[in-house]
Amino acid sequence: MDTTPALDAAAVRWHGEDDGRPVVVLLHGYGSDETDLIALAPLLPDGFAYAAVRAPLPMPWPQPGHAWYPIEGLESRDAARTTEAAHRLLEWVETTLGADRSVGLLGFSQGGAISLQAMRLSPARFDFAANLSGYATPGVLPGDAALADARPPVFWGRGTHDTVIPEPLVAHTTDWLPGHADLVGRIYPGLGHAVSPAELDDLRVFLDKRLR
Repeated sequence: MDTTPALDAAAVRWHGEDDGRPVVVLLHGYGSDETDLIALAPLLPDGFAYAAVRAPLPMPWPQPGHAWYPIEGLESRDAARTTEAAHRLLEWVETTLGADRSVGLLGFSQGGAISLQAMRLSPARFDFAANLSGYATPGVLPGDAALADARPPVFWGRGTHDTVIPEPLVAHTTDWLPGHADLVGRIYPGLGHAVSPAELDDLRVFLDKRLR
């Protein structure tokens, strides 16, 4: 039985006209919420509508915020729970945006991992993904072969001083992503587990190209 609840449709924050234009779904990181990444939306191309969703799991009391999947120590990341959360995201996309809407994903940290996992579960559903300080979950999913054939555009940015994502996951992502995506990879010297102005500039260029 799944232990990850559905996303809260009432918690979604929108930016931009919801007039049928392409949507970028924003997926926050561990311990944050939907108010986090929506603050970046005014700095991103206005040809998209942006929808910031809230992760489905409350943080353990007394910590604020929400999570996509539990973490007990930096080395403990259950791939099954990551996949469950990606399924919940897919359900929200189908229910809220429908089957024909053009959709891209933009996630930070845990949200970045979920963006790639959702794309692996449904390779034809998403036009692109941006993975900021996240990673690709180890293991094999049924959609991996189709994803490798389609090679959708994926932006992956990370800092040289990011000590939150374990090195084995960074190494796995470095090996896995080029074979499954049209990868735009950027490494930012001195950046920790965060988003820098330079990364935002690169992200804007990536999103602008998706509009063209």
